Amino acid sequence: MNNKMKKERRFFSSLYWRISAIFLIILIILSVIYVYISTYTAEMYYQEAIQRLNAEVAPHIVAENQCFVNGEANVDALQDEFHSVMVLNPSIEIYLLNTEGKIITYFAPFSTVILDSVPVAPIKEFINDTTGSFVMGVDPKSGNNMKGFSAAEVYEDSTLMGYIYVILGGEEYEHASQLVFGSYMLRLGVRSMTITLIAAALISLIALALITRNLRKIILVIRRFKDGDINARIKMKSKGEMGEFADSFNDMADKIVSNIEEIKTMDNLRRELVANVSHDLRTPLATIQGYIETIMIKSETLSEDDKKKYLQTIFASTERLKNLVDEMFELSKLEARETVPNPEPFSIAELVQDVQQKNLIIAENKKINLSLDFKYDLPLVYADIGMMERVLQNLIDNALKFTSEGGKITVSLVQQNHNIRLTVSDTGIGIKQESIPHIFDRYQKAERTSTNDQEGLGLGLAIVKKILEVHNILISVDSTEGKGTSFSFDIPVYLKGKTAEKMLEYS
Repeated sequence: MNNKMKKERRFFSSLYWRISAIFLIILIILSVIYVYISTYTAEMYYQEAIQRLNAEVAPHIVAENQCFVNGEANVDALQDEFHSVMVLNPSIEIYLLNTEGKIITYFAPFSTVILDSVPVAPIKEFINDTTGSFVMGVDPKSGNNMKGFSAAEVYEDSTLMGYIYVILGGEEYEHASQLVFGSYMLRLGVRSMTITLIAAALISLIALALITRNLRKIILVIRRFKDGDINARIKMKSKGEMGEFADSFNDMADKIVSNIEEIKTMDNLRRELVANVSHDLRTPLATIQGYIETIMIKSETLSEDDKKKYLQTIFASTERLKNLVDEMFELSKLEARETVPNPEPFSIAELVQDVQQKNLIIAENKKINLSLDFKYDLPLVYADIGMMERVLQNLIDNALKFTSEGGKITVSLVQQNHNIRLTVSDTGIGIKQESIPHIFDRYQKAERTSTNDQEGLGLGLAIVKKILEVHNILISVDSTEGKGTSFSFDIPVYLKGKTAEKMLEYS
């Protein structure tokens, strides 16, 4: 029951009904304004028509009567004339005014005249007008009401004595006409407003339904997406604002789904990393624990040579454990941008020779030929020398790990314009083509088998890539399965001030 009431409230509070209500209010206001304007226009039309039809009433009265005798108003004769005229036309009221607009006499039955004078400006405008323009004057019986009138000048011996002022549509006539007119306008207004409102409401509701149809589709899809249907998309052919909104939502939904998939992938890779790291940590720890237990249990029977051999094994395992932890810590700092390069000019040839000397004994023990190939007159390069040594060491370690006895590892340096290309190549087991894009990933291990199964996970290549990234340097890989692998990257030549500006950006 509650859900049903909520749905009903949501339905009637929807954008469609809110717009419809606002539109209906606007229609009602416009209808009232329309009725008012129509009424006012009809009243003005009536007043103007009456004035045009009765414009000669005042001139006729002046022509048929001697309004002034010896400078005095001929009141008795005028009253008789006024009465005769109003018998024929009871809707009028007749006034005799002096030249300043003061009322001298009048005939306006059943009511009292409120004003004792009227403005003469409209009277003069009416008399002097030759185009038949509509002019309204003050009604003395109603105060400030403006009505149509007829007027004429009154002379005695060529002297202007005043004006005959005829209100067309007197008070009694106005009362009767207002009753009829009000009833008529009420019926007309109600009918016209009702028909207009019904027609406009139907048209507007249909129009709004068509306009908001796409909006309802969009809202439905958004609700589906919110409820977990991540494949819900807005299908719309419109190219207007609704189309742009639909495209934006679809792009946003695709991005969200992509991010969700990426998070799932990263989560799976992290789990795999934890499993691999756990294995790598467990192996040396198990070795250390096993040999320590052996020494503790058989300490009295073990020879000094055996004890020394066991301690050397324990030491090697702790070194492996320490190296793994150091690699993980170093990679984490690089990924968090906590390690910032300190570039300086140095000889890359000397650095390569130093690293080779450090690894010669290891290579000889594995019966691998570790050689160099470069000219000794190479220019200085500009980078962090410590980080470059780490990169070179990791690449040589990687080559030693995957190169069999009798194999060869070559470190070469070649100048190419303003860069020195460093390449570490081996004749090892190579890498599968589908695995090459993943060999630098922290969370994924490329599918190739080490020549020494005890080497474990290793994060050397991931560290290599991160160090080169903070130097704004790209590394490339060329490998053929069963024949060997080459890693290459370019180090910028030191240009005495320009190198730091052009090539090294910590990002």
